Amino acid sequence: MGNGKKSDGAKSLHNTGFVAAGRLIGNFCLDLLYPRRCPVCDEIVVPTGKIICKKCLDRLVPVQGPRCFRCSKPLMKAEDEFCYDCGGKPHSYNRGIAVFSYGSVLAKSLYQLKYHNRKEYGVFYGKYAARYAEKQIRKWGIEALIPVPIHPKRLAKRGYNQAQVIAQEMGKCLCLPVETGAVKRIHNTKPQKELGASERRKNLEKAFVPGKKKMVWKRVLVVDDIYTTGSTIDAVSKVLKKSGVEEVYFLTIAIGNGQN
Repeated sequence: MGNGKKSDGAKSLHNTGFVAAGRLIGNFCLDLLYPRRCPVCDEIVVPTGKIICKKCLDRLVPVQGPRCFRCSKPLMKAEDEFCYDCGGKPHSYNRGIAVFSYGSVLAKSLYQLKYHNRKEYGVFYGKYAARYAEKQIRKWGIEALIPVPIHPKRLAKRGYNQAQVIAQEMGKCLCLPVETGAVKRIHNTKPQKELGASERRKNLEKAFVPGKKKMVWKRVLVVDDIYTTGSTIDAVSKVLKKSGVEEVYFLTIAIGNGQN
């Protein structure tokens, strides 16, 4: 016979329902007060509650077709194994994968993420990247994600590291740890976009050093927003391998093409 009291299980379900409803109401109020902006066009998303415009989602086309075997840059010819950059020089990393080709659509979006305080765009791209690359990441046997660090002065000015935002969201989706103490950036270098290939490599010489935390991972994935020539990924990979990591892979949201 019942005694009119709810069981512990019923109470738990009841409370869970209240929590879920509270979150929905809270998110709705936040959307009204601070409307979400589309990570592609940077306009307010319609209808309310969505995270990206339907037309913009259709504009986000992942890399397809032949890719460079090493860095995954798109290639024109299926018979080619490597892009121009990878065919002419060795890399410190093992292999990598990028989600999108770097073009006008991504250029504006990633610029907003990096310089206009659109931190939520990094969350969006982290989720997208996790879904897109999960199969390859599991195949590589990745044990931890390592975001490319930025200099403390730049971090203080920007308020966050866009690579870390992306990596943390990927970590949540893939149930992988994000290691932020493995590599430290000690030189506040010039922006890579302003430099040529040889200047990029020189710009990053001794820019990174091992962090205070001892590395226990053997296979890691370095995460960044953009890959151009691979100079940044190479510099970070060198430090990681000197710290005991055996295999270093990378993922970037955008990548340039692989032509000469």
